[in-house]
Amino acid sequence: MSDAPQGSHAEIPPGASQAQVKEDIPISTVDSPSAVLELIYQLKIKDVMVSAVITAGRTDSMRYIQTLMRENYITGVPITEEGTLAGIVSIDDIVTALDKGYIDCPAEERMTRDVIVLEDDMPLSFAISYLNKYRYGRFPVVNKKKELVGIITSKDVIGSLLVEMNREVLRLEKIHQKAMGATPPYSEMEFSTVKYDFELAGRASTEIKKALKARNIDPKIIRRVAIASYELEINQVVHSNGGTISCSIQPDKVIIVAADTGPGIADVNLALQEGWSTANEWIRSLGFGAGMGLANTKRVSDEFSINSATGSGTTVRSVVFIDSPKDES
Repeated sequence: MSDAPQGSHAEIPPGASQAQVKEDIPISTVDSPSAVLELIYQLKIKDVMVSAVITAGRTDSMRYIQTLMRENYITGVPITEEGTLAGIVSIDDIVTALDKGYIDCPAEERMTRDVIVLEDDMPLSFAISYLNKYRYGRFPVVNKKKELVGIITSKDVIGSLLVEMNREVLRLEKIHQKAMGATPPYSEMEFSTVKYDFELAGRASTEIKKALKARNIDPKIIRRVAIASYELEINQVVHSNGGTISCSIQPDKVIIVAADTGPGIADVNLALQEGWSTANEWIRSLGFGAGMGLANTKRVSDEFSINSATGSGTTVRSVVFIDSPKDES
């Protein structure tokens, strides 16, 4: 396994059978209700994952792992060595081992080594993106030392987490409304982004949404501003060397300005085309780099401009009029 979380070009990750493919989680990391989105980006994977992971060793037999699965009602067992994830054995691997007669072989001979993992400090939005992208029921979770620290499943997200999220959101909204009181007609906000710093990804868009919601702005307007700010923020994290996301909330409009320090865009017209992207394989494995960031921002904006050149920074300006519920269709 490499240092970065790895992905696969296939629709189903290595070691996953057709029987293991799950339905999408009915949550979008872009256009879900604002209250749900706030918590999705605030919570980390370590807040939701199951820490008590059932594991096996390299020398344990496939038959022993089959017993672990049957006794614990699970469909995958991580293989560890001194706390570090070495591979994984799925129920499909067990079925194949039974069919081909090597059920007594050690796990290290038959396990999947190129395992798709999540990191415990990633926002919960990453887990949702992974589960929807790969349609796989579970992912091992590692820490920065690449030690196995947990496992997260679609059941963890859908079953219990969303109930607690909704309760917590209602409580926080009441506290927030009391604390905010009267809000000024103008507000200026600025946030910094760092290349590949996914731990803070989504922070700017979350805070901007909070400020707009406190002003009782039309939810359709909030949604458009949220899409623009989120897409520009993620673009900086993925493609730039870092920069700033500025937001000016005015009585009649919201202005988002994303300015980075490079490396710039060689062909702006090409970058605005839906599906065009320079993202590497690691970024794509995280569920990003689909080439929709600038296109989505332009789509939801009443005014849109971009200035960029190779070797210099890029500045994108998005304006959404508060009294203009634009039709995005």
